[in-house]
Amino acid sequence: MKRSIFVTGTDTGVGKSLVACALIEKFKAQGLRVAGMKPVASGGVMTVDGLRNEDALALRAVSNVDADYDIVNPYCFEPATAPHLAAAEAGVNIDFNRLTSCHAELLSNADVVVVEGAGGWRVPLAEGFLSDFPESLQMEVVLVVGLRLGCLNHAVLTATSIEQGRCCPLLGWVGNVIDPLFPRLDGNLGTLKQRLNPPCLGLIPHLDEKHIASIADLLDISALNPRQ
Repeated sequence: MKRSIFVTGTDTGVGKSLVACALIEKFKAQGLRVAGMKPVASGGVMTVDGLRNEDALALRAVSNVDADYDIVNPYCFEPATAPHLAAAEAGVNIDFNRLTSCHAELLSNADVVVVEGAGGWRVPLAEGFLSDFPESLQMEVVLVVGLRLGCLNHAVLTATSIEQGRCCPLLGWVGNVIDPLFPRLDGNLGTLKQRLNPPCLGLIPHLDEKHIASIADLLDISALNPRQ
């Protein structure tokens, strides 16, 4: 059964790319063909091949389905700012038909496509939100919760928005310790497990260097097993 999993976060810089790459590793270990996708990316670096985004390159590198960069990351902008602002500065209109076409090409060669969002769930575009893309295709969702002060509010609001949309099932969440001095971590984790409906798929501790393989070992994706 082919499927797409959209990785979103409670904010920017909470570890979406890390978790997305780790999920790709987990699915690969099950013998599946897996492709990564970053539909829209800000913070691109100009190379001899054009603008390239670090997160999109990481997703492409860990995937075992070969695809051109422009399919993995259809829209890449140089300024590290909100996508709709970066697109406006570049004079570019983000076309959802193009996103859908690129996703379909990836899915045609893969069992699973892991799609990493930008920022949080309701990141605005010129028209609508980036979340309109996974909702239009009824993708399954994994939420990355950045564990720091304010995470309870951000996590509950994000989960509620996803679930009230009724298009995308929220399969689970991953906690990522952003603040190494975050007080009452255990208490906050307990509250999240109590207040969020889907299961916790894993806890990523604060590390100076986070490697995809070691992060994959921390995730339990049994709740993400393909539905029969």
